[in-house]
Amino acid sequence: MQKKKIALQVIEESLKELESPRGSILSAVQKLQRSASIAGDEEKRLWCSIQLGDSTYVHPLKDLTDFLVEHKDPSASDYKEGVLKHIKILEKLGLTQETHFTNEEINIKLDASGGGYVNIGFVEESYADLVRLKKGNDGTYYKNHLSNHLNYVKKKAHELASDLYQQLKFSGTVSNCFDLLRDAVDDKLLDLNPVISEQLMLAFKSVSSNKEEEWSQALTTCRRLIETLADELYPATNDNGNGRVLGKTQYVNRLWAFMDASIESKSNKDLAKAHVDFLGSWLEKINKLSNKGVHAELGQLEATKAVFHTYIMIADILEYMEEKSGTTGKPDINLASIDEIEALLAVNRNVAKEIFKFRVKEGVLDCESLSKIAGVGPKTIQKAKQEFTIDE
Repeated sequence: MQKKKIALQVIEESLKELESPRGSILSAVQKLQRSASIAGDEEKRLWCSIQLGDSTYVHPLKDLTDFLVEHKDPSASDYKEGVLKHIKILEKLGLTQETHFTNEEINIKLDASGGGYVNIGFVEESYADLVRLKKGNDGTYYKNHLSNHLNYVKKKAHELASDLYQQLKFSGTVSNCFDLLRDAVDDKLLDLNPVISEQLMLAFKSVSSNKEEEWSQALTTCRRLIETLADELYPATNDNGNGRVLGKTQYVNRLWAFMDASIESKSNKDLAKAHVDFLGSWLEKINKLSNKGVHAELGQLEATKAVFHTYIMIADILEYMEEKSGTTGKPDINLASIDEIEALLAVNRNVAKEIFKFRVKEGVLDCESLSKIAGVGPKTIQKAKQEFTIDE
């Protein structure tokens, strides 16, 4: 359980790096690799090793790309045989075409002027040097090509990190964790806005279908319900919020504004905002493809990811709303269980029982009556003021 907690903490740090404009891609990939290692996710760990220039994997991958450059005619007799030979070598190392040498990745790594298979940290440094010197290239590396390389790795790392985060956050219980999350969100949304709740339930139903048009509809539904949620939480206004327009179509900005007003912790606020930004931009991109009728890129997995991301984002927002709704957020000592009294006051079980029995007998507890109970001293009373609502 402790290993899972550490892995989750590290992957959250990786996501923060990737979602920050000033974040380090090198640091994010290193943290993703560490989290994947702790979690035992070999597929993601190996992908990170490639980005970090591990020669164990980079050399055979370069052999494959060199072969592809030299044998440009797929119809040649030795082409297919040669490709299969290289693929078998890579598969023995645990690499898969679906993750580690996709067409997109090979095309990026083939470009030597963009860094190729060097460590992604070197690519970052080379790009930063060209930007600082205001040069388009240094004779070996080209700024635009390095930028393309960095953007690809950042996008892919975010995809893998998000997937690992969800695995760590919502796995390992005897029941289906996502079902628990879905039921909780659906119930809370029904109280907040039945229309939004119905839209989310419809999106979930659509991704379970075997029809492509329903997968596309699920993506559109997710975007619309986020707009509706923004209308509910922070209606459109002509005012600006921290330099962001808060009009009708700026639903992501309005969710930002809601979080500014609702989340006190800066770290929680930054993470929640980054999640909203990512989900908003990702849905916009997917929705454009959907409108163009590009169904090949809108598979069931993409639609399911959109629905999962939406549920997680809404769960966070509803949690912050609940925290904000209470005046203090503290439990009432006159309603607390023996377990809560023992844990929050940091007293032993016998003292907790005495406090509980006194409350049952007298009907109410306050600081004065609490001080009369054996085993309760000034420190415990101070603790009671910090952890509970209690009359003085």
